[in-house]
Amino acid sequence: MANALVSIQILPTTPGGAGVIPYVDKAIDVIKESGVPYRVAPLETTMEGELGELLEVVQRMSEAMAELGCPSVISQVKIYYNPGSGASMDRLLEKYPDGQ
Repeated sequence: MANALVSIQILPTTPGGAGVIPYVDKAIDVIKESGVPYRVAPLETTMEGELGELLEVVQRMSEAMAELGCPSVISQVKIYYNPGSGASMDRLLEKYPDGQ
């Protein structure tokens, strides 16, 4: 059972002032490649899993931005940690089945 939810909004400083969307897409690819459950929302992406594993994904996202030539990156991160009963996006959203 997952013990954490981590939401992240990544704000890279792009080379030459390029638009951020391709960089954000790459950051989401890093999440996909990790294999953890995730949900993309308009302003952040939420991942579900073990806290340590999710923080490693955050680190890989930052490293991917550096590999793409970004001189710096700001990541706004929210963490919900519940080692006792676990953490689940579905459980937290069950009363909002249509996202409303």
